[in-house]
Amino acid sequence: MKQLKLMTGIVALMLALSIGVTAQQTTTKTDDSRKVTRVSVSGDSTVQAQPDTAIVTISVVNQATQASEAQQQNAAQTDAVVKALKAAVGTGSEVKTSGYSLQPQRIYKEGQPPTITGYEARNSVTVTLSDLKKVGAVIDAAGQAGANDINGILFTLKQDRPAMDRALSEATKEAVSKAQLIAQALGGRVSRIVEVQEDGFQRPQPIYQGAQVGMMRTASAVSTPIEVGSLDVHSRVQLIAEIEIG
Repeated sequence: MKQLKLMTGIVALMLALSIGVTAQQTTTKTDDSRKVTRVSVSGDSTVQAQPDTAIVTISVVNQATQASEAQQQNAAQTDAVVKALKAAVGTGSEVKTSGYSLQPQRIYKEGQPPTITGYEARNSVTVTLSDLKKVGAVIDAAGQAGANDINGILFTLKQDRPAMDRALSEATKEAVSKAQLIAQALGGRVSRIVEVQEDGFQRPQPIYQGAQVGMMRTASAVSTPIEVGSLDVHSRVQLIAEIEIG
């Protein structure tokens, strides 16, 4: 008899546990019945920054029939150019050699080996300026001292992190704003941001300006005009947001 009562108690306990589990599962389903959807949006931003650094590459090119002659002419002419540049840039700037070459000049005829007709010596100097107002004066000084090849001017930023951060922040805000607008149109709200990814980033693109220096130099020559523009910094963000409707 006692054994029968014990078995009856065990069965009753198992029924009670079964009922409890069933009720818990029903509550979970009710919680999950809310309508939730996800949207993927992107945000783009382009900010402008004023360059604070100019980089000018200046070269002296000489040609002669003999290699030693081209080399000696180039050395003397480059020395004069470097001295003129250092005097023109002042403090806070850098003048350094960025390239040197001495190459034979050849002519080619069909069925014959190439013939060396002379030699060309090229010495390139890179000038980095923090005072952008001096760029024109630097070009003029180089031309008057004997430089005969300028490969253009590059305007850039010494520190581009602040501009990059600003572009990234604005792109993210635009993406979030798009997600909120979509949620409002659906009659819901953004419940959470699931994922944010920097989809693309373009560092400040340097501004290039061409410059040419003639071989003739006169004291009355007009100064080289230089106009500095602004740099564009672009950022793009991809964002996935969860929207709760109803």
